[in-house]
Amino acid sequence: MNPQILQEMAVRYFLEVARCGSVSVAAERLDVAPSAVSRQIARLERELGTLLFERRARGMALNAAGELLAAHAKRAQQDVDRVAGEIMGLRGLRQGLVRVVCTEGFAHDFVPSAIAAFRKQYAGIRFTLDICSQRDAPLRVRDGAADIGITLSLTSHRDVRVELRMPSPVRAVVAVDHPLAGHAELSLSQLTAYPLALPDPDSTLRQLIDISCSRQQLQIEPVFSSRSVDALVAFAGAGGGVTFCGELAIRNRLRWGQVVAVPLRDREMNERHFEVQTLAGRVLPEAAKAFIASLRDSLQRSGASWDSGA
Repeated sequence: MNPQILQEMAVRYFLEVARCGSVSVAAERLDVAPSAVSRQIARLERELGTLLFERRARGMALNAAGELLAAHAKRAQQDVDRVAGEIMGLRGLRQGLVRVVCTEGFAHDFVPSAIAAFRKQYAGIRFTLDICSQRDAPLRVRDGAADIGITLSLTSHRDVRVELRMPSPVRAVVAVDHPLAGHAELSLSQLTAYPLALPDPDSTLRQLIDISCSRQQLQIEPVFSSRSVDALVAFAGAGGGVTFCGELAIRNRLRWGQVVAVPLRDREMNERHFEVQTLAGRVLPEAAKAFIASLRDSLQRSGASWDSGA
């Protein structure tokens, strides 16, 4: 075996196929032809003398040898990132890249605002932001596809370190002139008389709402459904009805007086937590550590009750 094969483009292509489970999807993300990806995978398997994937009708899955190579390649990339981060730390954090993944609700306001505020102090730091589901965020962190995950969580995750954690109860979001806007607290039973805008049934927030309604034997039928939290909040702000969201995801809208968020007394609506996640045991690049520290300071200034290193 040629040891250099483990440091070449073939490994990068291999990791992308491992993440996507598909040569064609990996090729699209890498912006190359599928045949180029296939050739690199075949070359890697030829040099190593073993197959790395199980070829299936609907894609490719790592076999035992592929799992070993993937673990090695991820560790190697993390070591490179760590050393690069340490070097940049010696240079005064003038350069660097932070890869962030977050749920859709945080992508329209909270995370872009946090990045913009951070770059006012560290203009040389670059960011990428990817959006995924709540359940996929910790997986992306564990796979090394992101340095930092910003998400909502109900449970702990293996191999994931929680850098910051704070309660993120669900609020009823309405227009400022809505009849419910002046209430100090509401219950789901009170909201069933009003038009409801709800996320799609496969979202974690919708599942929490459905569980709570089922427990209380409440019947709900949304007049508007969307995968987009931004669309739901905009609908409510325009006077279309009531929707549900955490305050952190819409804090600028609340500050600007565009909508009102009313606490809910229902048990299930108060069990979520906002989390900033990283890979357990990994030494983060200096730029990523500095961004987490900036998030911590911002939350602390806002009066949030948070836990560090939970």
